[in-house]
Amino acid sequence: MKKLLSMAVIAAIGTVSYGADTLEEAFSSGKLSGQVRVFYIDRDYDGGVTLHRSAIAAGGHLKYETAPYYGFSLGTAFYTTNGFGIGSDNLPGASLDPTLFGENEEGYTILGEAYLKYTYKNSAFKAGRQRLDTPMAGSDDARMIPNLFEAYLFTNTDLKDTTLIAAHVTKFAAGTFSNAYKDFTETKNESDKALALTAGYGANNKSGEFIDMGEYAIGKETDGVSIAAVKYSGVKNLTLQAWDYYAHDIMNIVYLQGDYAIPIGSVKMKTSLQYIHESDTGDSLAGDFDSDYIGAKVGAKVGNVSGYVAYSTTGSDSNNPLGSSIASPWGGMPAFTQGMVTRHQFFADTDAWKVAGNYNFQNMGINANATLYYCNFDVGENNPYDTGKAWTAKESGFDIKYYPKGIQNLQLRFRGNFPRDFKPGIDWDEYRFIVNYNF
Repeated sequence: MKKLLSMAVIAAIGTVSYGADTLEEAFSSGKLSGQVRVFYIDRDYDGGVTLHRSAIAAGGHLKYETAPYYGFSLGTAFYTTNGFGIGSDNLPGASLDPTLFGENEEGYTILGEAYLKYTYKNSAFKAGRQRLDTPMAGSDDARMIPNLFEAYLFTNTDLKDTTLIAAHVTKFAAGTFSNAYKDFTETKNESDKALALTAGYGANNKSGEFIDMGEYAIGKETDGVSIAAVKYSGVKNLTLQAWDYYAHDIMNIVYLQGDYAIPIGSVKMKTSLQYIHESDTGDSLAGDFDSDYIGAKVGAKVGNVSGYVAYSTTGSDSNNPLGSSIASPWGGMPAFTQGMVTRHQFFADTDAWKVAGNYNFQNMGINANATLYYCNFDVGENNPYDTGKAWTAKESGFDIKYYPKGIQNLQLRFRGNFPRDFKPGIDWDEYRFIVNYNF
């Protein structure tokens, strides 16, 4: 087998003649990129929980990728977050917000990307640690360090207007956002478990460590997650995509989405539909799953103003609230109706809707845009988070992005979210100020 693989590599090299001419040139002509990030967060609880927490951190990532040499290139990236000793004693609030850090609310550095990539004509293969952004497994870059993966990824665009994707993912390194959720492998709390799994995270809140996909999701090792997908845009104004995630001995996830653009004069409209189905597979290590989610969105853009309305609904099983919910243990969060922090749309027995509007200030000579949104989640009593109790959770918020003209690639971002009855009686006001400088 090894001999056959070696012969295949030699044959492939012999058919490729682009990129650097020597290994030395491949490294000297490589690309250095990265991001510097400073993040401040402040959350003040009210109602059933009274707690004020905040944190500030600085970090980002530094990446280097060689130029291709006979189609082959190497890439590596370090990610870091640091608190520099600034704690709750010199910040507003009584405690440190954990979502900017790793274990024990401490900074850390991780070799987040380390891969070999091979490109030939319309095909590309990438193996190793890398960043993935797919509907049900993604980076979810909401705090300091995103989710990262160890995977084998193949893409091909030989068919006109079609992208084919095949991947196998073996390990997952949760980003700092995972620390928003408790480790239910320790607490054995079914409510914590349901909240984490439906909000995009798994069995534990470990961050900065590549661990087995099953171990992270449910605390049990598995053979990883195999992915197959197709994207098609061969019909004017229509884009279709279909994904299948086979999480060995856990579940199979089917994700479908269609987007259709409808230009009407100066108005650019778009309608979108999405569907998710989950069913347990193999040894059913996460329990029995048979769940459905349907979402729809209608958006429009006129000049500098855009907006959309969205609706979603899930199925219900009074005997299995978690198994009739949508679990997304590896950072995937494609829902049209999700809030900035409230992600209850994946709970079983839940109808959700969202309205959002955006204004671009470029016509005023200002490189900025602002978004306002409001979400409503009608959670039925067969939900897995507070089973037996029905309530309505709400979230409003804003997101302002500003790009100073004098400093290229600098983004200043101000965000706020204001959930009410996240769980009955739990409210908070949260503000985030983020500086991103890309190079």
